[in-house]
Amino acid sequence: MGFILKLLLSAVAVYIADYLIDGVRINTLTTTLIVAIVLGLLNAIVKPLLVILTIPVTILTLGLFLLVINVIIVYIAAALVPGFAVDGFISALLFSIVVSLVTWLLDSIF
Repeated sequence: MGFILKLLLSAVAVYIADYLIDGVRINTLTTTLIVAIVLGLLNAIVKPLLVILTIPVTILTLGLFLLVINVIIVYIAAALVPGFAVDGFISALLFSIVVSLVTWLLDSIF
């Protein structure tokens, strides 16, 4: 039950980020749920690999390169999910920040 609730909270966060950011387009609510699933999988599998491979750059930038890794994850999700599009780097960055903040807020409430 916890997994389904977390997935739905992530989908709500993705929907709110889509609503707030002009450069992000998600066609349907089903696509929103699929984006939440894909982002969860990418954050669990691909992101740790990218973090390990970019440790020197992350150290040199005092951790700011992790934001670039988040943008890369959003771009990969946009490439994998039809009906999900991100216009540019700033839109992807804002999308990842909004999704993270809204997910954190919803997790703390529920």
